Amino acid sequence: MRATSVKAIASGLLTALVAIGPTSSAESVTVVSWGGSYADACEEAYLKPFATDTGIEVTLDDYSGGLSQIRSQVEAGNVYWDVVDIQFPDLVRGCDEGLFEPLTVSLLAPGTDGSAPEDDFHSGLISECGIGMLFFSTIVAYNHERTTGDVPRTIQDFFDLERFPGRRGMRRTPLANLEFALMADGVPAAEVYAALDTPEGVDRAFAKLDTIKDQVVWWDAGAQPPQMLADGEVAMTTAYNGRIFNAQVLEDQPFTIVWHGQVLEISNLAIVSGSGNGAAAHRLLAYASRPASMAAVSRYIAYSPSRRSAEALVSSHLATGIAMAGHMPTAPENTKLALRSDWSWWADNGEDMNERFGSWLLR
Repeated sequence: MRATSVKAIASGLLTALVAIGPTSSAESVTVVSWGGSYADACEEAYLKPFATDTGIEVTLDDYSGGLSQIRSQVEAGNVYWDVVDIQFPDLVRGCDEGLFEPLTVSLLAPGTDGSAPEDDFHSGLISECGIGMLFFSTIVAYNHERTTGDVPRTIQDFFDLERFPGRRGMRRTPLANLEFALMADGVPAAEVYAALDTPEGVDRAFAKLDTIKDQVVWWDAGAQPPQMLADGEVAMTTAYNGRIFNAQVLEDQPFTIVWHGQVLEISNLAIVSGSGNGAAAHRLLAYASRPASMAAVSRYIAYSPSRRSAEALVSSHLATGIAMAGHMPTAPENTKLALRSDWSWWADNGEDMNERFGSWLLR
């Protein structure tokens, strides 16, 4: 686990929109995120400014997702994480299990146009226990300097070992992989979850994964796919779009994103039940979920804000000056033939799929 302390160096008044001011005594909050360039973006965009504006010390830790560590802390009564960045299916399941505190919606700031938060957030992104913060995509990427002749253009190409030989990188999870497999097998994006609602559809997805299984290199952390491409360990890999973008513009890596078949997902912030720093954690959620805070993240990584009024604030990449609008996963040209992850389906079926996926890996 990485831990970086972000200490307040000044205090000041926050906007009345989020109704929080500088603290009068030492407070702290521990935030858990996904590490790498994404965690760095969140740190620069709103964690450091929050610490400066409030006097609250922020510690940033990394994890690889899931509920196991959170569940262990809550069940043991030894909660040392306060705010977690978590995928939607895990948020829903964790909320049902009592692992997260109920969200206080009244803390959320209105939109920049004065609209109510319920109207400013995209539909369904204010949930019982958390806030949908940013859209990101699991995409396919390849190293174009290592690719000769025809180049991959579709999700079908990812599964075509004959036309595009070489190893494939995939995250060690059924999430997104089952969707990729069905789309590659000819299921239209709009029908993927209807197919997964049937035993035959699930069998079909795993059968398609079988066709490339012996060529897959499994990854767990978002920093791994860009490194695997750079090292030539894989010919193609699934990856988070923002990690590939940063490798392109900050490291000059010759990577190309295949947007066809992208699985659009959402990152969320939630407060762990039993947090000993609940007041500071709620203040952080209020601060992070402001339109300006969300848009600030897009100055460091290509992830889209979940609030409508924040979209107009998306500008340029801070380090390079690149205009960011066209690199967002929600950009119109990037969402053609995309699939929006059905978070409710995964909340209902994720445990069964994880169990089957684990058994499948061992075969």
